[in-house]
Formats: sequence, C-alpha cells, structure tokens
Amino acid sequence: MFQNFLIGLREGLEAALVVGLLLAYVRKTGKARLVPKIWLGVAAAVCVSLGFGALLTFGPRGLTFEAQEVIGGTLSIIAVGFVTWMIFWMAENSKHLSQELGQKIDAAQASTAAVITIAALAVGREGLETALFLWAASQSAGSGATALVGALLGILIAIALAWLIMRGALKLNLVTFFRYTGIFLIFIAAGVLAYGVHDLQEAGILPGLHHLAFDLSHVIAPTSLVGTLLKGIFNFSPATTWLEAGAWLLYTGTVLTIFLTKHKAPKPAAKLAAAS
Repeated sequence: MFQNFLIGLREGLEAALVVGLLLAYVRKTGKARLVPKIWLGVAAAVCVSLGFGALLTFGPRGLTFEAQEVIGGTLSIIAVGFVTWMIFWMAENSKHLSQELGQKIDAAQASTAAVITIAALAVGREGLETALFLWAASQSAGSGATALVGALLGILIAIALAWLIMRGALKLNLVTFFRYTGIFLIFIAAGVLAYGVHDLQEAGILPGLHHLAFDLSHVIAPTSLVGTLLKGIFNFSPATTWLEAGAWLLYTGTVLTIFLTKHKAPKPAAKLAAAS
C-alpha cells in the first residue's frame, strides 16, 4: 500500500501542479477564456488513464498462464522504463515547469484543439504512467484493493498540497521533493523490474527459474509481517533467482549512481516557488 501511496502522491502532485500552473498562467495573462478548454483536456486525460488502467486489469483474463506471465513481465519492464524516464525528467524540469507550460499556451492560444491537447498531454502522460506503474507494482506485490486505496489517498493528498502551494499557503521545495521521492522510486522500480524478469522466467522466455541466488524463506517467511512489508514496499522476494538479483543490482547501481551524480542535493537556501 505504501509504494502505491508514494506513486499516487508523486504523480498526483505532478499532474495537479501542471493543472494549477496552466490555470494560474491563463488567468494572470488575461486569457481566462481558456480555462474551460484546459478542464476539458484534463477530463479527457483522466478518462483515457482510467480506461487504460481497466484494460491492464481485465484485459489479460482468460488467457493461458504463460501468456499472462509474458504480458505481465513485459509490461512490468516497460513500466520501469517509463518511471525511470519520469524520475529524471521531473528532476530536470521541476524548476522551469511553469515557464515551459506558459510558452506552450502562448503558442496555442488561438486554437481550442491545441489548448485541449496541451492539457490532455500534460496530465495524460502522468495518468498513463501512473496507471501502468501502479498496475505493475500491484501485480508484483500481490496487492489488490489496498493498492487502489493507497494510490487514491496519495492522489487526494497531492491535490490538496498542490492547491495549498498555488494559493501560497504552503511553500514546498519541489526540487528536494522530487529528488528524494525519485530515489525511493528507483528502489521500487528495481523491485518491479525483478518481478518482471521472474514473470518471463515462469513463462519460459528467460532461463534460470530454478537457479536461486538466495532463499531466505526460512528466515523471512513471505506471509510474515516483515516479509509482507518488504514485498509490499520494495517487491522483495525471499527466494530470488540469479537473473532477478542481477537485474535488480544492475538497475539500482546504474540508475541510482547516474541520478545522484546528475541531480545533487540543492543548497538549503534554495527554495522553489511553484506558482512563480
């Protein structure tokens, strides 16, 4: 539940800030007529994201076990690719997001379709990424309704935070926020990647299903409190194959090193005003 809460919080805050910045920009620049167009684009993005989530959830049902494992493993790996790109993109662009969105609105103000498209793409990108990664994380952690509750709670809190930020009632260093949540998501993504590899091993696409790097089931029972927490947060499996362990180590070592090198911690005095 916690990993889905974090995903919902981070992605929800991104999407909510994008909507808030778009609305603030058109109002400050005397283009309030564009507000309904922005909300129309947001509604379209939400509908597409919900439809995509439903397709991921119910689409594979009725298929053979091998087919489900192939689909699950492939989509998990794709989800890791998307979330990795998102982590780096937001860390790089959080400082200049308002300016970038303003430039796009200026370029498209004469076209209703263009403004709707900008809002839909800005929010839809987050929505599709969230749906895919939540699905992959929930599959790997074996969670169902609790995953949805955690994600919804994170999204609701994100909307409240974004509203407070845009109203000036709350100052949040977004650079720091996206940096540290990015680090945590890298570990979550590594677990999803390992799960995707395991799915492909069970489907017979990848070898080594019965070659274990370690088996700690006698120490950390999968049904124990510790085992459940580790599985739910980091997708940790007490019995891990060499290929899973290798994928986890390679991904974490490479991505975390690049991320920490490229995005060093900002100085304490550096503050980011989201509405500026």
